[in-house]
Amino acid sequence: MLEFAWWWAFLFLPLPLLVRFLWPAAPEAQMAALKVPSLRPGSSGLEEQVTKSRLPLIACCLIWLLLVVAAARPQWLGEPISIPNEGREMMLAVDLSGSMKIDDMQLNGRQVNRLTMTKSVVYDFIQRRVGDRLGLILFADTAYVQAPLTYDRDTVSTLLSEAVIGLVGEQTAIGDAIGLAVKRFDAREESNNVLILLTDGQNTAGNITPEQAKELAINKGVKVYTIGVGADKMLIQSFFGSRQVNPSQELDEDMLTDIATSTGGQYFRARNAQELQAIYQQLDALEPIEGETRKMRPLTALFYYPLTIALALSILWALVLVLKSIVDLFQYRRSDTVTERGNE
Repeated sequence: MLEFAWWWAFLFLPLPLLVRFLWPAAPEAQMAALKVPSLRPGSSGLEEQVTKSRLPLIACCLIWLLLVVAAARPQWLGEPISIPNEGREMMLAVDLSGSMKIDDMQLNGRQVNRLTMTKSVVYDFIQRRVGDRLGLILFADTAYVQAPLTYDRDTVSTLLSEAVIGLVGEQTAIGDAIGLAVKRFDAREESNNVLILLTDGQNTAGNITPEQAKELAINKGVKVYTIGVGADKMLIQSFFGSRQVNPSQELDEDMLTDIATSTGGQYFRARNAQELQAIYQQLDALEPIEGETRKMRPLTALFYYPLTIALALSILWALVLVLKSIVDLFQYRRSDTVTERGNE
């Protein structure tokens, strides 16, 4: 929708007419003194043609109209968009180690690996976090930021869905993942910083130990929620028949519990998709989403369009006047030359 911020500027439109009728007229003698007769008998001349033309009046009126429109500050009012209230900074750290490919999870009636189930559940969680800035860290042999903190939840979801097991190795660098998250939070110390770390094993790689990473999180005020993923029981087929094993025997629950409780967070255990879904619902309650989003309509300034056109017309008209003066001067000299030859 088009609107004018200073609509009262249109009151200046009749100003040239007021000046024309209220300003005292020039004396007749002066006006007569300014008249220059044509030096070519029977010819009106370029100056007389321009004077009689309505083009100067039209150009001046158009330039003045454009200047008044520009002074009124035209602007385009866009469609309303939602602006989230100040929420929290939330990082998701997802394990991509080799053990995440174990097929001990059920999703929609089919057997899937741990990462596939994680992607399905975390996607819904990400879409619900309206108002929070979300980031994504993937870790295995080392940790790296896949998505920096952003309000663009769709991008975070897409980058998570594109993650593959073994992308950065086969081991588990839990300490590096926490340390990297703390570093990304460091720029916004006053915000509510939350890290949700999801893993299915124990720390077997990295440059920072979980204990060191925990101290960093405590010092920077980062709250860590840890989630241990993996079933407790799984049937595997062998030459001697099927047998039951514990696929999560390497999960270091003591370490994950210590990190969570020391930083003010909580440890959760996800043995299936339903439990993981319930965990993220609990996280919604523990870290509630901020209130209703605010609405705003973006404004795009348009004043420079009429201002540019007015400037271009002014320059063009000035060039026309200069050209007319050059032509008049050329004709004047030519007429003088013809007159001198006639006298001779």
